Amino acid sequence: MEHEHTIPEQRKEGELAAPDPAAEPAPALAPRRRRGRGRTTLLIAGAAVLGVLAGTITGYAVQYHRAPTPLPPLAQQRVAMPKPVAPNDATSHRSINANRWDKADEDLAKKLVEAPGGAKNGYSGYESPDEFAADYYERPTLGFLSLAGGVRRIATAGWQQGEDDYVEVRLLQFHDRSDAERHQQGQSGYQSDERHAGNDGFALPGVPDEHGRAWVSNVKSKPGYHPVRVARAIIRRGDIVMDVEITNTRGEVSEREITDLAKRQLERL
Repeated sequence: MEHEHTIPEQRKEGELAAPDPAAEPAPALAPRRRRGRGRTTLLIAGAAVLGVLAGTITGYAVQYHRAPTPLPPLAQQRVAMPKPVAPNDATSHRSINANRWDKADEDLAKKLVEAPGGAKNGYSGYESPDEFAADYYERPTLGFLSLAGGVRRIATAGWQQGEDDYVEVRLLQFHDRSDAERHQQGQSGYQSDERHAGNDGFALPGVPDEHGRAWVSNVKSKPGYHPVRVARAIIRRGDIVMDVEITNTRGEVSEREITDLAKRQLERL
């Protein structure tokens, strides 16, 4: 019996062979995994932090076991201190806080110059900022506002000397030196005005211009009134502004008189 030979069909050029159903399928290619760069960065950062922490701990441990470095000796081995004493009837706030007391904390009224012998109608003490503004400023409200918050206390003294001289002395202490400087410059700034001294004034011995000057005003006169002349000195010393004034109701007051009064008050400060 003749065997039949099956001749495979010829494929045309370019055609793909049909898949063999009996052949095993080819395994699928697994996707390529990406490397975890974020985890590597975290590991490096963690190692750096641990290294710094370990170095800090080691430094503290080394320093802890070292002997302390002795401090240099004081220039004054024994500081003079008052011996403590039991309180008694003479004990005061100042005596308890003697080492913390400043000269500026003393009774300011006691620094006022004393009236000379023969003076009359004398007074001395403290006045409030509103009293001072009402008596001193042409516009009391504005004057009070310029002082409020800056001035600490105001001590005032005054007297009549002879028949024609009236003396006023004021010490204004401020919380800050800058406030004292502002007040001194503000009061000095308008003295050249004709309604006040009407001139630039003159320097006082030992007082720099930026710390104060003195003025003798031109004679003020009105029909039916005695002529009036005012001598005034405004000087700043630290946080205190001293304002001394002599008013003469005969138009007779000199530079020497106001200079002597200012010198006496400066010596008390």
